[in-house]
Amino acid sequence: MAFLLGCEKVRVDFPTKEVFSEVSLGVDEGDRVGIVGRNGDGKSTLLNLLAGTLEPDEGRVLRNGAVRVGVLGQADSLDPAATVGQAVVGDLPEYEWAGDARIRDIIAGLAGDIPWDAQVGTLSGGQRRRVDLVRLLIGDWDVLALDEPTNHLDVRAITWLAGHLKARWKQGAGALLVVTHDRWFLDEVCTRMWEVHDRVVDPFEGGFSAYIMQRVERDRLAALAEQKRQNDLRRELAWLSRGARARATKPKFHVALAQELIADVPPLRNELELKRMAMARLGKQVVDLEHMTVRFDGEDGPGRTVLDDVDWIIGPGDRYGIVGANGAGKTTLLRVIQGLQKPSAGLVKIGKTVRFAVLSQHLDDLARFGDDRVRQVVGRYSRRTMLDGKEVTPGQLLEKLGFTRADLNEPVSDLSGGQKRRLALMLILLDEPNVLILDEPGNDLDTDMLASVEDLLDGWPGTLLLVTHDRYLMERVTDHQFAILDGKVRHLPGGVDEYLRLSDASPSSMAAGNPARQRPAHAADSGLSGTEASPESSRLSGGEIRTLRKLMQSNGRKTETLNGRIEDVRAQMAAADPTDFSALGDFQAQINDLQAQIDALEEEWLEAAEKLGE
Repeated sequence: MAFLLGCEKVRVDFPTKEVFSEVSLGVDEGDRVGIVGRNGDGKSTLLNLLAGTLEPDEGRVLRNGAVRVGVLGQADSLDPAATVGQAVVGDLPEYEWAGDARIRDIIAGLAGDIPWDAQVGTLSGGQRRRVDLVRLLIGDWDVLALDEPTNHLDVRAITWLAGHLKARWKQGAGALLVVTHDRWFLDEVCTRMWEVHDRVVDPFEGGFSAYIMQRVERDRLAALAEQKRQNDLRRELAWLSRGARARATKPKFHVALAQELIADVPPLRNELELKRMAMARLGKQVVDLEHMTVRFDGEDGPGRTVLDDVDWIIGPGDRYGIVGANGAGKTTLLRVIQGLQKPSAGLVKIGKTVRFAVLSQHLDDLARFGDDRVRQVVGRYSRRTMLDGKEVTPGQLLEKLGFTRADLNEPVSDLSGGQKRRLALMLILLDEPNVLILDEPGNDLDTDMLASVEDLLDGWPGTLLLVTHDRYLMERVTDHQFAILDGKVRHLPGGVDEYLRLSDASPSSMAAGNPARQRPAHAADSGLSGTEASPESSRLSGGEIRTLRKLMQSNGRKTETLNGRIEDVRAQMAAADPTDFSALGDFQAQINDLQAQIDALEEEWLEAAEKLGE
C-alpha cells in the first residue's frame, strides 16, 4: 500500500494549552480511519492538520505528490443566495454532470428530495448538510477528511452515506479519515481507529467495537502494571526498613479473551426492578393514544395528514425509541403526547401523576443561567435523585457525567456544547420527572461521554422516549423501537434495519418515486445491500431452518471447546520457561491455529444467523 499523507513529530500549541506533542502518523492507500476522543482533545485539529488546513508549530506534515484531499468541516461554507444546483455542481453544464452515473447516484442518494432550484438559505440544517456532502462527494478525491459527517442527518441518509463510503473506492485504494460520535457509523465504515488523548494519538485495529475491546484490555493491563508497581514500592519500602531480601520473580503474561473481560459485568438494566419503581412513581397509566389523528389544514384546500388513526399505549417503565425521516411527524407526536398539541381527531389520555421533562436539541433552558457558574447552578439543587436503586447527590451526578472540579468554576455560557447538554440532562434528572423525552441527546458528545450518559439512563426509573438518528444509542438505551411511516406508528421488532426495509416499501416512497430512497448502484455490486433485502428466512423451508439452527448450536459448542483448549495452552505457556523461545513459539502457534478454527466457526454461525434473519 502506497503512502498518501501523514505527519512527523508534530507539535500544535493553542494559546491556553498544548494540543499535540511529538505525534507521528501515516495514512496509506486503503485506510479507513475513525478518529475518536474526548471533546476538546484535538480530533478536529488532527483532521485539519493532516488535510493541510492547519500548520504545526513544530514537525512537518507529509504528502505524497499531488494527493487530492477533500475536506468536510462541521459548518458548511455554502452561499445562502445560491441555488442547490449552483452549490452542488457550480457552473458545470447539465449534460456533463447528468451524463455521469456516479454523480447522478450521489445526488439521488442524498439530495433527491431537495428542489434543485431552491435557495440554500431556505433549507433546513439537515438539507444543507446533505447538499454540502453531495458537493464534496461528487469530486474525485484520493483522501476524504470528514468532520462529523452524520450531524443533522436522519437514519436513512446516514445508512446511505455509510454504503457509499464503503463502495466509493476499490479495495486497497483511496483513504478515509472521519471524526464522528456515531458508533454504528464507525463500526460500519472504519477498519482502523485513532484515539486522541493527552497530546498523543493511539492507533487501534478494527472498527469501534474492536477498539473498545482493545482499549478495555489496554486499561486492564495498565491497571495490572500499576498494581505491580505499587507492590514493588511496598517491597522496596520493606527492603529499606528490614534490609535486603531476595527478589527473584519471573514475569507472566496473559491476554484475556473478550468473554473474560466482560464476565463480571452485570446486565445493562434490571428491567423488573425499574418497572416496579416506575409503577410506584407513575401508577398504571402514562399516555394512551386512541384513534389519534393530526391534520394541518392547507390554505387552498385539504391539508396534510401527519399522523393518521394512531393507537399507541405508553406504560410505566417503557423505554421506546422513535425513528422517522425528517418531517415525518416525530416532533408532532411528542407534542401530542405531552398535551401541547390537540389532535384533529381521536383521544389522548395522560395519567394524573405524569411529570414530563424534555431534553431538546437547542438547550434553550440553559440561557436563563447566563454567566452563573456551574457550582452556583448545582448549589440550588439540594435534593437527591434515585438512580439504579440508590440515592445520588448533585455532585455525584456531575462526576458521573464527566465534570471535573475545574469545570465547576466555568460560567454556563462558556461551556462547550457537550458540557451544556450534560448539564441540562443532570438538571432534568434532579427535577425528578417520571417521563423523560430526549431529542437527540447524543449531539456534541464524544463516545466516552455517550457511554456515561447511557450508563446513567440505564439506572433511571421511569418512562423514556428517545428520538435520535444514532442507531447505536437507540438500540443501546431503549427496549423497543417504533417508526413513523405514512402517518402510522409501527413497532419495529427488527430494530432500525426493519425500519429501513419498511420505508423502502412504503406507499409514499414508491408513489413519489423519491430518488433519495434509492441505494447506490455500485453498493449492490459490492454486496452492501443487506439492509434492503427481504429476510432470507421467509424463503427457507422448515428442513432448511432446522439444519441451520443445528449448525449454529453445533458451532457454539465447538467454539466453547476450542476456547477451553486455548486456555489450557495459555496456562502451559505461562508456566513455561520465559527464556525458552522455541517452546513459547510452539505454544503461540497452537493458539493461533485454535483461534483460526474459532474464527471459521463464528463465520459459519454468522452466515447461518443472517439466513435465518436473526
